Amino acid sequence: MVAVVIAATMLLWLGAQWLGGKEGWDARYVFLFDLAALAAFFWALVVTWRIWQRQKRQGNEE
Repeated sequence: MVAVVIAATMLLWLGAQWLGGKEGWDARYVFLFDLAALAAFFWALVVTWRIWQRQKRQGNEE
């Protein structure tokens, strides 16, 4: 699921950047897409870190 979020975020962000440049969107709208992408990447980082910690903890129990 994390990989899907990362890939989809990157594609949507690139598409928004391209479309914003082509259509001449105001910088604040493009910045909004930047913040949304950062939020999705931060979520993916947190979830990945939690998976890593859980596996590390399970490895110590065995």
